[in-house]
Amino acid sequence: MASPSVQWPRQPLLNVWADDLSMEDLLQRMVTTGAVVFTVNPDHLYHLQYNPAFLQAYRSADIITVDSHYVRLALRAQGRTVVNRLPGSDIVPAFCARNAANPDVRIFLLGARPGVAQAARESMNRKAGREMVVGAHGPSMNFVNDPAEIEDVLKMIEASGANVLLVGLGAPKQEMWIASVRHRLPQVRVMMGIGAVIDYEAGEVRRAPVLLRRLGLEWTYRVATEPRRYLMRYVRSSKFLWWMLMDRLGRYKDPFGNAPVPLAR
Repeated sequence: MASPSVQWPRQPLLNVWADDLSMEDLLQRMVTTGAVVFTVNPDHLYHLQYNPAFLQAYRSADIITVDSHYVRLALRAQGRTVVNRLPGSDIVPAFCARNAANPDVRIFLLGARPGVAQAARESMNRKAGREMVVGAHGPSMNFVNDPAEIEDVLKMIEASGANVLLVGLGAPKQEMWIASVRHRLPQVRVMMGIGAVIDYEAGEVRRAPVLLRRLGLEWTYRVATEPRRYLMRYVRSSKFLWWMLMDRLGRYKDPFGNAPVPLAR
């Protein structure tokens, strides 16, 4: 489990937690001390109630930021204020912009369909003005269950010289895979699950307009543009509101019997 010795507010969130760092503090920590970073949203909270391996992976993270406007509101309704909402789709471009001239930051992209990760690499390097992204790979659909392919990818990451690994396999795959291999990549100081960010950076998928994002309505754009992919996910994920209500009433229990997450004081 991640250490409770943190220097920022940390709020309980069902069977995990939410760290409340500013974007600047998060980016500084990623560069100076390194971190495994996950970004929690309602879909993750849903899986965290049913998948013990996913929960174990999540509770091994160093930092968990709030990806969702609705998760932040639900926490606020319980008197657990989280000021900063930091989704991966904002963290990644901010991290790259901040370190564009920092030769000590070398990124490997893992995820998306074949060719898309390479397109994202080229786009991100154009923006940085240097070879910041030193490697990119779109694995097979069965990647996480194929030991031979995993070995090949680990060798690829190591050979690239990357010290930042951004994994876009989708949840819960990406978080579980990161937790399973982090000890095998000691040279990689930052690992982060980033969902569809590789697609965004490659220009394969457009993000919602800025106004919808600011209003917390990015999900409406996703459902409208990709209903088969997102509609049932958002319907299912809304169940987190019920669990948050139970927590508010003191009736929520971790379904796997884990002790509460220790929090900083």
